[in-house]
Amino acid sequence: MIEKILIVEDELNLRKLLSLLLQKYYHVIAVDNGEDAIALIQQQSFDLILLDNRLPQMTGLEMLKIVKHSYPDLFIILMTAYADVETAVEALQSGAFDYVVKPFDLNQLKILIKRTLALSRAKKQNVNQLQYNQSIFYKNGGIITNSPNMMELCRNIAKVSQTKSTVLITGESGTGKELVAKTIHAHSIRSNKPFIKINCGALPETLLESTLFGHERGAFTGAYQRQIGLFERVHQGTLFLDEVSEMSVNLQVKLLRVIQEKEFEPIGANKLIKTDFRLIAATNRNLQDMIKTGEFRQDLFYRLNVMSLNLPPLRERKQDIMLLARYFAQQFCAENNKELLDFAVKSADILNHYHWPGNVRELSNTIEYAVIMSHGLYIDPQDLPLHVQNQSQDTSIGVNDYTQDMGVTLKEKLKNYEKVLIVDELRKNQGHRENTAKALGVSRRTLLYKMQEHGIIETILK
Repeated sequence: MIEKILIVEDELNLRKLLSLLLQKYYHVIAVDNGEDAIALIQQQSFDLILLDNRLPQMTGLEMLKIVKHSYPDLFIILMTAYADVETAVEALQSGAFDYVVKPFDLNQLKILIKRTLALSRAKKQNVNQLQYNQSIFYKNGGIITNSPNMMELCRNIAKVSQTKSTVLITGESGTGKELVAKTIHAHSIRSNKPFIKINCGALPETLLESTLFGHERGAFTGAYQRQIGLFERVHQGTLFLDEVSEMSVNLQVKLLRVIQEKEFEPIGANKLIKTDFRLIAATNRNLQDMIKTGEFRQDLFYRLNVMSLNLPPLRERKQDIMLLARYFAQQFCAENNKELLDFAVKSADILNHYHWPGNVRELSNTIEYAVIMSHGLYIDPQDLPLHVQNQSQDTSIGVNDYTQDMGVTLKEKLKNYEKVLIVDELRKNQGHRENTAKALGVSRRTLLYKMQEHGIIETILK
């Protein structure tokens, strides 16, 4: 498919020149003012806009802000006849991908356009991949997966959801036990009733008992008013007891009775309350080992373990790592008002080889950190937390990656060292070319030429 470029330039000769230059490779439309340009953008889609800053009635910068407000993903290159750093900085802050100063070298402009459109294609491919991920997400009721063992689990979840049975979910911390519980509830006949969760390990025994069963006014010191317990509030809904293994043996006895009799007595009350609920419990511990040590009641275990689902750790579902990483990247980019990011090849390699002791929860935290630390359109290895980078010496990245093979001849050594200096300075300036050129003591045009010569744009962004 031929990519479409909109040229907005009021100078007739330059407008014709740019059109002739680009129409060999792209579908080009050219106008001489911002108002017509905005009307065209509203009517059809463009892959790139070449926008002159000095336009009649509306400046290019003003048009840029209007367009980016409604079309934030549109790539725009600002053209200005004045080497005005403030205008350039404001343009970049307002969403311009880059800017060029007139008179510009046409070959350099062609290179910039080519690479900008390449990034545009990459971004669209990333969006398509995320849309595919979302289709998997909704297909499985909230669980993102492409691994065989998780697909089998999803089929079992679908079966369990249609029953009224108690469910025990096991798996390491951070594997997504609560998500599975919510998915079961969402696909059950109780889906329009309450889903209430509580972490049994987060509360001391007396407070947990009061929270679950409720209490009457005056039942104990500090009980100034009646409190309705979760077993009463969850009537006809689903109660999720997370980390049920942390419940004291005394409370286990009371829980067993509620499961068996479907009735309970609030603390300080002398009447029984009937309740109808579905129970889902979860733990990251081995309950059978706890039974042997007397920490967990065997009869309660059998009551909870009517239907059992075990979540595999993330290290055993390698196919899902990047699927989840891209989903989290989309989520955190939206939350932080950042452009949609994809992962550099080396970053993906690091994520795929990391052990993930904290499972999906740790992956989510890692991607949130990386999104915040990133610049440009890619998450680079140095954007990842240090402990993730350093798990394997083979997966760490830095300037040393460019110095491992400096060549043999003096010419090769100098060329490679020049590349190292440019890459290092670009990273220090977060990819800002104007600041990088100043730091290196060269013109911006020279910097772009050197970046092209060394292929550094791909190195920085991928």
